[in-house]
Amino acid sequence: MQGRELGSPALVALAVRAREFIAAAKAGNTRRAYQADWNHFTAWCGAYGLAPLPASPETVALYLTALAATHKPASLRRRLTVIAKAHEAAGYASPANMRQAVVSETLKGIRRSLGTAQTAKQPLLTAQVRAAIEALPATLQGRRDRALLLVGFAGGFRRSELAAVTVEDVTFCEEGLVILVRRSKTDQEGEGRRVALPRGSQPLTCPAGALREWLQTSGIVTGPVFRRIDRHGRIEVRALHKDSIGLIVKRAVGRIGLDPAQYAGHSLRAGLATQSYLNGSTELAIMRQTGHRSLATVRRYIRDGSLFGDNAAGKLGL
Repeated sequence: MQGRELGSPALVALAVRAREFIAAAKAGNTRRAYQADWNHFTAWCGAYGLAPLPASPETVALYLTALAATHKPASLRRRLTVIAKAHEAAGYASPANMRQAVVSETLKGIRRSLGTAQTAKQPLLTAQVRAAIEALPATLQGRRDRALLLVGFAGGFRRSELAAVTVEDVTFCEEGLVILVRRSKTDQEGEGRRVALPRGSQPLTCPAGALREWLQTSGIVTGPVFRRIDRHGRIEVRALHKDSIGLIVKRAVGRIGLDPAQYAGHSLRAGLATQSYLNGSTELAIMRQTGHRSLATVRRYIRDGSLFGDNAAGKLGL
């Protein structure tokens, strides 16, 4: 959509608005990741004197080969998507789709040679969450972390969803609390969903009680619920960055003797899916809580969590 092709000022204005809509079709984090990937590709091409736009399929195949030793297959597929979209936006045929034999065969060879397994973080189960909560210090930060861990675990939230929770999104009720997730990875249009967190069986590990205590102690009455606390004990106005949630989880598990490298922010979400299945929840109930739209993803948690629960070797009598 170029202004000189449209002629009319009204159509030019519409073209500008259309580009804004196209940009808004992807979440901000996704757009930034795409831009970083494209910048990396163009810099790599520049280092070897190759043209990035339009690039040849051979250039793309060489780029995949250069990344193969340090990047997972999922990351390579994303790089291909970014290269393809950049070419399509510029009016060129994509050199990065699977119809290009040199690209598809290179990717297939990488997958076959190096494998496709993803290195997943360990899920946090109820006993571990309870131990981590008990080990938290009786400080302002400890109260915040207690609320964050319990709400994140019971809600099965993504890091971005947890970081985005505001006071206005929280409703306390007799049964516990309800959190409105306004937007998520699988809900870019902002339809929203309500997630119920029942009261815990013990005061120490009750998500509703922990969150209410944090809000009362912090004095937060509006805006982001989970915020950074500086070294002087001052609570910032801005919400925690989603990456900080992983650091909080690592710090918490480290206190109870677990290897922090094996856990991350996603461990809370994976833990909800795994533990609730082990305790008898159905796939549908888990998906309703987590907001998953892919049954295959939920079943991966279930499969990993039930490795010993229903194991044929356990019937051998060894």
